Amino acid sequence: MLTTIAPKLPMRDKAITRQFYVSQLGFTDIGVEDYEGYLLLKKDEVEIHFFQHKSLNPLENYGQVYIRSNDIEVIYNEFKSKDVNCTALEVKPWRQKEFALLDPDNNLLTFGQAF
Repeated sequence: MLTTIAPKLPMRDKAITRQFYVSQLGFTDIGVEDYEGYLLLKKDEVEIHFFQHKSLNPLENYGQVYIRSNDIEVIYNEFKSKDVNCTALEVKPWRQKEFALLDPDNNLLTFGQAF
């Protein structure tokens, strides 16, 4: 039986990725050991893994994750208070309230809540 999912996204620089997700988005580094070229982060019940891709061209990166929330306004306001560059929070035709952002490697994170 499936219980959870942990997407893996590419990163060029582990320190920059860690700083963005921890300082800007409020994730925690949960790596028990510091493996070269790999990063494990978690916020609430969401876990994201990152793998080293030093030659990644951010303009050619199509990494994407959709993250569901049960209090989208709180998440949105938290990110905006930290000057995270997000799209506007809006209701989509598919009955989700959503916003999105790009991380330093152009991975697209979309946050949504059904209404």
